[in-house]
Amino acid sequence: MARFEFRLPDIGEGIAEAEIVRWHVRVGDRISEDQGVADMMTDKATVEMESPVSGIITELGGEVGDRVPIGSPLLVIETDDVEAFPPAPEPASTAKAELDAAGGLAPEPEHTIDSPSDAESVLESGPEMTEVIAPQSEARPLASPAVRARAKALGVDLAHVKAQDGKRIRHADLDIFLSYGAAQGYRPAGARRADEAIKIIGMRRRIAEKMAASKRNIPHFNYVEEIDVTGLEAMRADLNANRGDRPKLTMLPFLIVAICKALPDFPMMNARFDDEAGVVTRHGAVHLGMATQTDRGLMVPVIRDAQDRNIWQLSAEITRLAEAARSGKATSEELSGSTLTITSLGPLGGIASAPVINRPEVAIIGPNRVVERPVIRNGEIVAAKLMNLSISCDHRVIDGWDAASYVQAVRKMLETPVLLFAD
Repeated sequence: MARFEFRLPDIGEGIAEAEIVRWHVRVGDRISEDQGVADMMTDKATVEMESPVSGIITELGGEVGDRVPIGSPLLVIETDDVEAFPPAPEPASTAKAELDAAGGLAPEPEHTIDSPSDAESVLESGPEMTEVIAPQSEARPLASPAVRARAKALGVDLAHVKAQDGKRIRHADLDIFLSYGAAQGYRPAGARRADEAIKIIGMRRRIAEKMAASKRNIPHFNYVEEIDVTGLEAMRADLNANRGDRPKLTMLPFLIVAICKALPDFPMMNARFDDEAGVVTRHGAVHLGMATQTDRGLMVPVIRDAQDRNIWQLSAEITRLAEAARSGKATSEELSGSTLTITSLGPLGGIASAPVINRPEVAIIGPNRVVERPVIRNGEIVAAKLMNLSISCDHRVIDGWDAASYVQAVRKMLETPVLLFAD
């Protein structure tokens, strides 16, 4: 028997380390060549590591949540014939130094894995997995760790819950089960839940670090304006009633059109600030980030060149990107490069919000829910549909007057919706 160290290979794109988000193996497991052993998360993607040899696992290079530098041992395998396999690559820094001294060029590292892991595997592991889970049998219902935890707390057997898409049980499916169960006398378990310590890893850690950096480095200021969308809602209803085979329109595509049409007069809003270099780049194209809630946490897919799309095209792209993010199939290109972000909680939008800026952008816009309230017009009380529009700005590069003026320009178009379609 021989000892084989499998070192974390260079995953590419200048990555110096990767975080362990899931182990597929335990010490003592016998594995085969090319078997998946761990899911590693970088700033760009989640990558599945595959063993280059067969043998028995004797050591693991860390716990879930640990960050492993490139070239460091990921696991140790006891194998019958290690000579049949190429040696583990040296750490990039050591190999490069030796080759530079010899005047040679560094070869490509062996066993490099650069394809994202299967989306279903990533979703099944979840961002908050803190222990190794044995492979599941086919009879076990598919559900995220959060759904499983909630079902366990309620005393619900997921085998009795039907997945509406026929595949994975989600929170909505559990809600439906609970609603019907209540009508039949089912009551959730009333016992007090025990305290639970959850290690912050994976996507949740990335979100925490990014939000903390944004609040730490950016002096935010917030502005909220009330907008009468009565006419816009009437137009939207008419367009949906006559849409044919085109997608159903929500409020979001109209809002995006107004955001884009107002930006040429306020270029400081569509910008990115490199605070280390002291440079603000004002972008001509609008690459609109769309904050999207997923089972793994908040993700921001990007609508490229939003200024060139009509409401139907925007509606289709919103649906496509949201589904890609929630299913774990969004690419790194679809999740980067935004110049301005919009965040909406839909019907949960509340009265007002103070969203955190998606650094290094300088502004983020948050529409709140539409409510019908009485207003006074020409001395008479009438019903109107109103929506508050919130915006957070980086006060280092945007003045309050500019932000307020920009929101007023957006308000004018939304309250006179014909302007959305005017050249």
